[in-house]
Amino acid sequence: MTAPTAPTTTPSARTVTVTVRYFAGAKAAAGTRSETVALPAGTTVDDLLAALAADHGEALARVLAAASFLLDEVAVHDRSLVLAEGAVVDVLPPFAGG
Repeated sequence: MTAPTAPTTTPSARTVTVTVRYFAGAKAAAGTRSETVALPAGTTVDDLLAALAADHGEALARVLAAASFLLDEVAVHDRSLVLAEGAVVDVLPPFAGG
């Protein structure tokens, strides 16, 4: 008789941890400079933004709608990009000045 094996982890049960860094008005709207977020594997940048808006409310949702984003220091042009474990997402609201 063999010992029972532990259940395997299904892909939907896996998570990735992402660091979100907020700058300027995004920092004020989020109420923090940065945070670590655990998300289901396969989460996209768009999914992350929806989760952040839901967690932090309307003020951050407005900032996110106008912001630009960096993913691991590279400008995000495709919000359907899947986030990898340990990714860093920077939220950059529009800046005034010239």
